[in-house]
Amino acid sequence: MTAGTQEDTLSREQFEKEHDRLVREEIETFRQRSESFLVGEITEDQFRPFRLKHGIYGQRQAGVQMVRCKIPGGLLTAAQVEQLAVIAEDFGGGKGHITTRQNIQYHFVALRNVPALMHRLADVGLTNREACYNTVRNVTVCPWSGIARDEVFDVRPYAQKLAYAFLRKDLTSNLPRKFKFAFDGCRGRDCIAGAINDVGLRAAIQDGRRGFRMVVGGGLGPMPREAQLLDEFVPEDRLMNKCEAVVRVFNRHGNRANKNLARFKFVLRERGFAWVQEQIEKEYQDILANGGIAWPEMVPEGFGGYRSNPRPLGAGALLPMAERQSTGDAEYDAWFETNVVEQRQAGYAAVVVRVDQGNLSAAQLRGLASVASQMGDGMARVSIDQNMVLAFIPLASLPRVYAALGEVGLAGSGARQIEDVTTCPGAYSCNLGITKAMSLGAALQETVRGYDDPRVKRLSIKISGCPNSCGQHWIADFGFYGNARKIEGRELPYYLMLLGGGYDREGMMRFGLAVQSIPARLAPQAVRRVLDHFIANRLDGETFRDYVVRHKVETFRALTLDLAKPAELFPEMYQDWGDEEAYSLQLGRGECAA
Repeated sequence: MTAGTQEDTLSREQFEKEHDRLVREEIETFRQRSESFLVGEITEDQFRPFRLKHGIYGQRQAGVQMVRCKIPGGLLTAAQVEQLAVIAEDFGGGKGHITTRQNIQYHFVALRNVPALMHRLADVGLTNREACYNTVRNVTVCPWSGIARDEVFDVRPYAQKLAYAFLRKDLTSNLPRKFKFAFDGCRGRDCIAGAINDVGLRAAIQDGRRGFRMVVGGGLGPMPREAQLLDEFVPEDRLMNKCEAVVRVFNRHGNRANKNLARFKFVLRERGFAWVQEQIEKEYQDILANGGIAWPEMVPEGFGGYRSNPRPLGAGALLPMAERQSTGDAEYDAWFETNVVEQRQAGYAAVVVRVDQGNLSAAQLRGLASVASQMGDGMARVSIDQNMVLAFIPLASLPRVYAALGEVGLAGSGARQIEDVTTCPGAYSCNLGITKAMSLGAALQETVRGYDDPRVKRLSIKISGCPNSCGQHWIADFGFYGNARKIEGRELPYYLMLLGGGYDREGMMRFGLAVQSIPARLAPQAVRRVLDHFIANRLDGETFRDYVVRHKVETFRALTLDLAKPAELFPEMYQDWGDEEAYSLQLGRGECAA
């Protein structure tokens, strides 16, 4: 070992030791504050911002918490996945839930148990810190980074460092509202929905230099807005400076008086894009002249999947996927067709593991950890559509992977197709949830499973339990969000149906068109009617969005009008999906903007 290497090793050891000390002290401070709250020494209003800053949400059920774990860049080591399984067993009722921001969260955790859970996460380099509240939220990254055949360059190291640089900083821990970054390295396609983030960053190369195309001001919620182009090219060595400049402008000018109008997109709407550009440039020049938040020299072990000593990979199988023949096993062949993607590294494939409604049992987490460790690169990638991706699977090992996933109920085909429904938890746990989105997701999955038309299979369904769009309903071919109505004095769960969201032919983000609200129990019928109409009336080469725009919203309102205003109400219509008791609208205090 050279002297330089010894010095680097000592530096990393010191860095890791200091980082661990800071994290453990932080957790013990949380324990002290939570105990003060439990014995009545501080009020709920005094405790709430502190709790949320540490990634702990209240639930609609009294006395329990939702605990959110950040997964920077959506990248986990196999050891971290194994630990998530242990935490699910010990604290989370045996399961965890993947979110559309590459987090994993546990529900129904007693507040007294939260510090112990946090220590378990810290043992493997994971954290809850700033997973909630008015902070820079989890930095998301395309799950195909490092393996995509059309990749410009691997963006993961930049995302790791940016996420760590903004963690525990005064600037970023008490913003007017939450703030979201997304990184994408693929060429000509958007795998991470950068256009709905406050800052979307796409890898670019100009004159042989690495950099990023930067868009700003996107977001969903009740009033969605697509991000606008700020810079065609930000050199990699100035990325941190430019990102900090954007956050500074939001921190100074975001609406702190009205949380409903506090996201960065509202600054653009109220002040105008030209004014925002000017303010960002002023802050950027100030940072260049006087300094700002610096790129960290290191990130902690496990942070964003970082490994100081990544294990070497062997050679992949020699048989190209294009030469593969049918095995005669219809279920395996269907899985291979929809869930297996050839990597740019010869002989390797990535496997998309379909996770229905984003819910994973402890046994399934443990199974994923085993496959990643024994047959892949020791890593697992979380996608924003609530699936997992296991990369660097030698082609010859795919049958073994399929069998291993099947043992834990994760070998379903149809990944990234219409039956792969995205949902938020909705009224299952959320204070703002109006309907149980996950239960409708399961019902619609069964509804569309029988369609074998290839153009139908390519469509998407996304569901939110309220208008806030945690299920990203605006950007799906079929979007639904929960609401409620009274008919003859009784409450019914309803969903507003949107059609035609996603990307147009030019790759621009387009939001779905609102059709009308339909009783929850009749949503499957509405989907079937639209799909059957699409099959019967589409034009050759026409996208689903083009078909929706051509027929206009009025067509689909007429098509589903009798469902929206049913002449007959059967008993189940007074129940939400997944419930046996009558529906009752129950809303608590929302905490996303506390």
